[in-house]
Amino acid sequence: MKNGCGSGSESCLSSMEEELHVLAVDDNLIDRKLLERILKISSCKVTTAENGLRALEYLGLGDPQQTNVMKVNLIITDYCMPGMTGFELLKKVKQESSNLKEVPVVILSSENIPTRINKCLASGAQMFMQKPLKLSDVEKLKCHLLNCRS
Repeated sequence: MKNGCGSGSESCLSSMEEELHVLAVDDNLIDRKLLERILKISSCKVTTAENGLRALEYLGLGDPQQTNVMKVNLIITDYCMPGMTGFELLKKVKQESSNLKEVPVVILSSENIPTRINKCLASGAQMFMQKPLKLSDVEKLKCHLLNCRS
């Protein structure tokens, strides 16, 4: 993954002006807890959701009357979940709300299927990453997001 940070990721990370608030979505409790722990170690504020519908509720897309909408800087979602896949969540975030259209969405999957990866990237995913996510992946992702903002 190209991110332009090279080996100086520490300085790249320390120059983040604000704490990154990540919505982590995964139906598997162990994967969700692992993702939450890695993100917190990486100095991110984390909110978790066990499925796509719950994520939409948190984001204010589930109920038009919802008033306390959560602001996030990044959504990381598993691809394969019951009820609503990560791909379907991606499409809803990118289509239904101009407020959320600019929020980067990263798709995670344990399966490396090129057609799936291409479909997600073509639909607006910022990145497609292989599970299990590692701390170094999160650091690269944060650097990538910082470069995109500047």
